[in-house]
Amino acid sequence: MKPFPAHSTSRRTFLRTSASLVLGHALIPRQAIGAAAKMQSRQADLILTGGRIVTVNRRFAICPAMAVQGNRILRVGTNEEVLSTRGAHTTIRELRGRMVLPGLIDSHVHPAAAMTEFDHAIPAMETIADVLDYIRQRVGVLDPGRWIQVRQVFITRLREQRYPTRAELDRVAPQHPVIFSTGPDASLNSLALRLSGIDKNFLVADGGPGYVERDPVSGEPSGILRSCTRYVKVQSSEKQPTESDFYDRTLALFKDYNSVGITGIGDRDADDDAIARYWRMEQRGDLTLRVAISHHIDTLGPLADIQDRIRAVARDPLTGDNAFVRIIGIKTYLDGGMLTGSAYMREPWGLSQIYAIADPKYRGVLFIPRERLVPIIQTAVESKLQFTAHTVGDGAVHALLEAYEMVNQHRPIRRTRPCISHSNFMSREAVAKLAPLGVCVDIQPAWLYLDTRTLLAQFGDDRLRYFQPLQSIFAAGGLAGGGSDHMQKIGSWRSINPYNPFLGMWITITRQARGHEGALHPEEALSREQAIRFYTANNAYLLFQDRYAGSLEPGKRADFIELDTDLLNCSMDAIKSTRVLRTYLDGRLVFES
Repeated sequence: MKPFPAHSTSRRTFLRTSASLVLGHALIPRQAIGAAAKMQSRQADLILTGGRIVTVNRRFAICPAMAVQGNRILRVGTNEEVLSTRGAHTTIRELRGRMVLPGLIDSHVHPAAAMTEFDHAIPAMETIADVLDYIRQRVGVLDPGRWIQVRQVFITRLREQRYPTRAELDRVAPQHPVIFSTGPDASLNSLALRLSGIDKNFLVADGGPGYVERDPVSGEPSGILRSCTRYVKVQSSEKQPTESDFYDRTLALFKDYNSVGITGIGDRDADDDAIARYWRMEQRGDLTLRVAISHHIDTLGPLADIQDRIRAVARDPLTGDNAFVRIIGIKTYLDGGMLTGSAYMREPWGLSQIYAIADPKYRGVLFIPRERLVPIIQTAVESKLQFTAHTVGDGAVHALLEAYEMVNQHRPIRRTRPCISHSNFMSREAVAKLAPLGVCVDIQPAWLYLDTRTLLAQFGDDRLRYFQPLQSIFAAGGLAGGGSDHMQKIGSWRSINPYNPFLGMWITITRQARGHEGALHPEEALSREQAIRFYTANNAYLLFQDRYAGSLEPGKRADFIELDTDLLNCSMDAIKSTRVLRTYLDGRLVFES
């Protein structure tokens, strides 16, 4: 297949003006029809025959053959219809019954995950003993006083289902400050607390969220911080990467995404450096997937400053309709996490040894009050940007939906495709509000697979009735897209969280979890067709890629994958072990097994 041209139409169009981009290379539906009609008379560069081409169009049509011309799909239909586009230089690929899908899309990743093991390999940690052994290893290579960091090893996934204690961390690293961090929550040893100025008299006083857990008798910090790790004066002890290192390792990650069929991603918390990096990749022809970007926005500080930052994002030329790198909106954080015990719930969490919760009224942490949330969303909508927020607990989900309703009363929000990222704990009422408002949800099935055991122990079965209620969302006409929330390491199974989309499909279809017998509320399971839509057409809409990706239809970009398994007819267990044989992006072969 043809490589990306050195000066593609997409690049030239982007470099003109942002106004021209709005009408630029991603075709509007009428243009797509016209282009498809013209393409019927052209000769194909590649023809796939004798297979099962799952189009994921509105009818979910399955055809035996497909023709590609340049970077677009020329025709989909019978073998005879498609072979009529054959020319003297057409490559014919016989599928022998194999399935072809649209390129898969992951709605929620953090590509900085590629840098996790830049300094040294990090072992899998499944027990407190594993955590302490890793810290001992770091003690052996770092001078006293150097910081030791353990990040994103979630207590829900440790066998003991708890934080390592301050005393345990002190015992293995008395001369090194240690932070065991799971996002905004953490467990620290005594030296880390002392160096950070966190003592008996410490107070959170910057107007932001969070608090310090304390010993009920002495009042001294227990070592556990809730949503306030910003106060920890951690200093990296690892070698620092150059921009070239970032570039190369990010490309390596993207190629690994290609190996499991991923041709599009949503970077759900990008900073300026990452955005510039993606654009350089596109300009150089190195990019092997499409990147939709949610620009990070910090919501601390004066409201007017936050609104100015949102408007500045909207002025970036990359908000134009570029098919490879596009800023689609902004991302912030509304509550804590279910893996750390700080998600904001409608009802109290309950006393918990797992999460070290001693307050019977504790409901988690809500970061943005309504009087600030509503104008922040309103500014995003006025700026024609998608708003999304890390929103895990059902209390936070309801708070965000109520804010969306308030903004919608004065300015319709549907065209900006407002989103709820994670949306794990929901309710029947929350599900019912999605479709009327046009709110999408960005959900990560791996959390169900990895964390059900702990969540059931904490909340019980009834409170998990609307945990990732995918079938209810589909049935109500809502739109849900599937992501991984990939945070660390390269490798679709070894990563935190695993980004293998076939594992994700299997989870949505079976609702089965590691370490748990049976299925978690199987009434919320998806069909196989729905699971495929979850990672293709739905995500294309969610990430504003639907004009050119998400389905295999004439005129759309030629993003597709060839599989060794028929996902619609194989055994259930075979779904998660599916292998990708070939991945194409824009008509270009970017992976071959």
